[in-house]
Amino acid sequence: MNFENILVEKKEQIAQITINRPSKLNALNKATIEELHGAFKALQDDKSVRAIIITGSGEKAFVAGADISEFADFDEKQGAELAAKGQELLFDFVANMSKPVIAAVNGFALGGGLELAMAAHIRVASDNARMGLPEVTLGVIPGYGGTQRLPQLVGKGRANEMIMTAQMIDAQTALQYGLVNHVTAQPELLQKAEEIAQKIARNSPSAINMAIEAVNANFEDGVNGFETEIKNFGICFGTADFKEGTTAFLEKRKPEFKS
Repeated sequence: MNFENILVEKKEQIAQITINRPSKLNALNKATIEELHGAFKALQDDKSVRAIIITGSGEKAFVAGADISEFADFDEKQGAELAAKGQELLFDFVANMSKPVIAAVNGFALGGGLELAMAAHIRVASDNARMGLPEVTLGVIPGYGGTQRLPQLVGKGRANEMIMTAQMIDAQTALQYGLVNHVTAQPELLQKAEEIAQKIARNSPSAINMAIEAVNANFEDGVNGFETEIKNFGICFGTADFKEGTTAFLEKRKPEFKS
């Protein structure tokens, strides 16, 4: 697939998507969201890919927010449709991917940028990263899942403060809050993300899929996460990965997962 706003690379079992709008600090516009959806969907269907890294071009920004010029004159209905479509195409799509997505946050992650990072399953940040949800300074609230995922990650009180003050936090504070998993120097960011991706790639793809679904279930209204875990645990017993994993363990060798 050919893209104008993103770059997609594959190296063995790891894919990397780079949002490539440096002149706009990689801001998310409609076209970029649609391209990201297409790229994630293609990688979801690519059996050779075991993990995906998402990052921004350059060293200044992961994604410095949404392209405000696209929606500054929207009415209420258009605003609601903007949030609904964006969540469906990208943010919820990423969160519910069967393959793990690692956000390598290489600078500013603001508004929709932080929401994209939070939709990923794992976050690694460079030490110059700055994160925040500044939407209330525009008279609006986060609309791509920010009011839901931020409290899940950092707790209600901290999320309220970040959203209501619109203040940015630095990478070390994000690590302290549990918003990111690791902080590295800028030159080592992608290397760290790749190390995590490689560890994931050695494990059972079908089991990882089941684990993502079970973890997500805990945050869905009306869904019993424990019941999802039990169901998915059982499903694993019927997979080729389970047979290979247990056989390899008993034979004292490393498993070779094919799925």
